[in-house]
Amino acid sequence: MTTEAISKKPKLLEAGHADNFQTPPSALDCLLPYLRREWRIWEPACGKGNLVRAFHDNGFRVTGTDIDSGSDYDFLNIPLGSDFSLMCDAIITNPPFSVKEKFLSRCYDWQMPFALLMPITTFDSRERRKLFSRHGVQIILPNGRINFETPNGKGSSSWFYTAWFTHGLNLPKQLNFHGLEMELV
Repeated sequence: MTTEAISKKPKLLEAGHADNFQTPPSALDCLLPYLRREWRIWEPACGKGNLVRAFHDNGFRVTGTDIDSGSDYDFLNIPLGSDFSLMCDAIITNPPFSVKEKFLSRCYDWQMPFALLMPITTFDSRERRKLFSRHGVQIILPNGRINFETPNGKGSSSWFYTAWFTHGLNLPKQLNFHGLEMELV
């Protein structure tokens, strides 16, 4: 194997920063059945707003903010227990890759139901495993890889597998396989 082959970035990373992967609305398909219609959802890493629009289209009330927008509602910096917390019942987002651990910790701090779309390698971190052990976690595994939109506006087959890491949704099992039951028949 040559040095060039070892250091070559995956095609999606060549398109821009790893934190700028926009989530397609279809990523919600496996999560929506577990959400309460009366919940007011906070999408704190909304980017272009794909998930916000999908929630609206599915009849949910949702507020979208982004940590890069300079908003007063920066998820990582808004004080816990602020008035904003009274405006939402659940946190659902695809957090930026580089701060996924901060998002996860912050979600547990808010003490409300949440679902974070993160790479399955989220289990690789000792600190994240400690959070899961201390607070609990339930997982929804989509039936395939999610086709994220890259910064250049194009989607591509993702080279990594993601899952919804959830807390407080009262899922039927610890590991929930979406769509797999159709393949097993």
